[in-house]
Amino acid sequence: MAHSLSPVLHNAAFAALGLSDWSYTRVECVADEVAALVGGLDPSWAGLSVTMPNKRAALAVAGAATPRAVQVGAANTLVPADGGWRADNTDVDGVLGALRASCGFTSGSRAVLLGAGGTATAALVALASVGVRAVSLVVRSAGRAAEAESCASRLGLALDVVTWDTADFAALADSCDVLVSTVPPDATEPIAPALAGAPCVLDVIYHPWPTPLASAVLRRGRTPATGLDMLLHQAFGQAEQFTGLPAPREAMRRALRAATGDILPLPC
Repeated sequence: MAHSLSPVLHNAAFAALGLSDWSYTRVECVADEVAALVGGLDPSWAGLSVTMPNKRAALAVAGAATPRAVQVGAANTLVPADGGWRADNTDVDGVLGALRASCGFTSGSRAVLLGAGGTATAALVALASVGVRAVSLVVRSAGRAAEAESCASRLGLALDVVTWDTADFAALADSCDVLVSTVPPDATEPIAPALAGAPCVLDVIYHPWPTPLASAVLRRGRTPATGLDMLLHQAFGQAEQFTGLPAPREAMRRALRAATGDILPLPC
């Protein structure tokens, strides 16, 4: 949490909206402390952004939840509602916004997803929402796929679990409409040229930049979507839920660009 860029985004949004008495700050806690923390907040709190590994605990503490938060099985956003808290997951918006900005991806039928960590289920929900019906999930071992399999079942997605050591990465990339990587850069380095054959690629990692996968996509003359683009687009929905006002998208993008130097978030 200490390295989070979310304060940059949300404080820029508050300033652009003229909310001079609003502030966004970090609060450190572990999953077991989420319920007590949220229960002790006073009415001055307009909402919470939640990072891993606390997103499942955030969903559990909410009295109401959006359908997509339930589908993901985790929440990154809590806002006051009916005397309690409503959970949402704007990571879904983040995935779709990043893909749309990078390569105009708005629909498809087949996807490849690398890794089954905290971002994977949000990616599944995002992809299902734009027509993807079949996903090849590549994991180190089949046992890592349980949460993704449960999510795919809720969505009615056909999920083909492929282990890393048996995957034909070039064939997977060539046969899909979109590829999303949620794994560390070292994992993709030896296979990046093969993965870059996918027509649209999101690498959720943005530090250090460029990742091997991003470099391979750039060498093909394409623009990769990054985790920074995902962070920006998921923050728009959070800002709107916190303030009740349209997100000042360009102001937030400028602030993020200033904070990250050589990594330029794509146009909103």
